[in-house]
Amino acid sequence: MTTRVAPLALLVLLLSSLGAAAQTFPARPVTIVSSTPAGALNDVLARAVGQRLSDKWGQPVVIENRPGAAYAVAAMAVARAAPDGRTLMATELGIFTSQPHLYQRDKRPYDADKDLVPITGLAEIPIAVMANPSLPAKSIAELVALAKAKPGTITYGTAGPGTVPHLVALLLESLAGIKLSAVHYRGVGPALNDVMAGHINLIMMGPSIGLSNYRAGKLAILGVADAKPMPQLPEVPAMADAVPGYLASVGFGFAAPAAMPRELVARINADVQQILRDPEFRAKVLEPQMLQPMLGTAEAFAESLAAESKKWEKVIKDANLRME
Repeated sequence: MTTRVAPLALLVLLLSSLGAAAQTFPARPVTIVSSTPAGALNDVLARAVGQRLSDKWGQPVVIENRPGAAYAVAAMAVARAAPDGRTLMATELGIFTSQPHLYQRDKRPYDADKDLVPITGLAEIPIAVMANPSLPAKSIAELVALAKAKPGTITYGTAGPGTVPHLVALLLESLAGIKLSAVHYRGVGPALNDVMAGHINLIMMGPSIGLSNYRAGKLAILGVADAKPMPQLPEVPAMADAVPGYLASVGFGFAAPAAMPRELVARINADVQQILRDPEFRAKVLEPQMLQPMLGTAEAFAESLAAESKKWEKVIKDANLRME
């Protein structure tokens, strides 16, 4: 009898201690594991939010970069950590919305849905279609018409199969009823360079990295995948005007070990949300990067991820796309 009761008693004790930890959090330094290298947009955002959290919590917040293996290195480090709030993950949200459908679950070292809990969105940036100025199409409507007239002749760059520039192009193909030709690169930098050099026609990605070249006339931006034009690009129309339903963005957020108590998830969410609502933070951090804050509770964040997951599951399934 004793051997059967002991594990239950230990579980109750653990949950009790975790609940108490939520009330006293954070009593010690916090580590945010970034799934991308230093300098990447996810990392820049994590450092900016982390500094504000450190000021708010009165504890050091350390950013630890663990890129690699399609976010798996960072995800495993966080999933195996104690669920006490002292280890968080800053990541691109495809880890929840697209990657589960790109890889077979038995071939992944972790399961994002089971091993991690979403805490809060941080910010997102709508996708833009950036093209070489020599492309005859000067708008999304003209791009669709050209692609229908000459199927497969318009080339676009990606950062590799299954990456954001690839998936958002597949979504455009599906909704517009067109066929484009993918050219896969080892990152968006080389792909964007080849767009400007005229070796390929276009790339679909967040516009911030190409903004200076757009201003210099080296790139054309045909549209943004949002419901309305971006404040920083008021002259560029929303793609949904030409392709109804086309919405796509790159989002970033915080996650934690799955067993983290709800009280602690809510506490960290509320603290981050307060930072995102601060006009000074928006002006200094978000707006220069063309980022839009992701506001809402942890529950609303999880619901939005679930909806996006269904959306990308269909795109990936229809394209018969599978990563090894």
